[in-house]
Amino acid sequence: MNKKIFSNIELKQEAQQRRLLLKMTTASMLGMGLPLSSTVNAMSGMVKMPPIPENVLNAEAALERLMKGNERYVTNNSTPLNFKDERLDLVRGQNPFACILSCSDSRVSPEFCFDEQRGDLFVARVAGNYITTDFIATLEYAAAILHVPLIMVLGHESCGAIKAAIDATDNYEQFPGHIQSIATALTPAVRAVRKTPDYVGNNRYFDIVKKNVILNVEELRKQPPILSQLVDNKKLKIVGGVYHLNTGNVELIA
Repeated sequence: MNKKIFSNIELKQEAQQRRLLLKMTTASMLGMGLPLSSTVNAMSGMVKMPPIPENVLNAEAALERLMKGNERYVTNNSTPLNFKDERLDLVRGQNPFACILSCSDSRVSPEFCFDEQRGDLFVARVAGNYITTDFIATLEYAAAILHVPLIMVLGHESCGAIKAAIDATDNYEQFPGHIQSIATALTPAVRAVRKTPDYVGNNRYFDIVKKNVILNVEELRKQPPILSQLVDNKKLKIVGGVYHLNTGNVELIA
């Protein structure tokens, strides 16, 4: 009889400990912005962790991680690629810690220049790294569904799409097929950096690259209904950077 009583007491204590652990874990995961439905199974009391737990970061930590990764890349200390370790984890889903809107240029690869593995970055690429309705929807998915806390618009030196926009705007050059649509979309950045005698060599070219990044960052920050609300609520940070081809360094400009 006494053994049975002690057994019941132990079971109750164990159940209380499980409930406490569940409560603490739930509060912790919600505090990191993950939905309750994806983190806790209340019926079983089992906690479902994200595929890559170390990717659960706030915006400031995510940006710091990106820039430290870029520093490793610049100094030739990149982490060796290992696809085997995370492959099974990523079958369960994805939880990237940052989203990159990058140019399609073959010399710029976000995973390499930030020294990250598969599953770490949610990357959208288009020549000229500018936003369209489809790309806004893609970034909304990253922020609202995947709970990515950071978006970076990443331009780069010697961008061919920017050069086309300059030629189209300054020299009225026309391009075949749908290429002209890219040049037209990038025209605001060209017009914002007027051609004056003060510009020598490629200085204006690079300033237009930077201006294009800045304009798209500003547009994304005020983009309704999802991105602007997340930014206002401090749940999303949107920044801009430019990749330097000669060094590999990413310069934060917005």
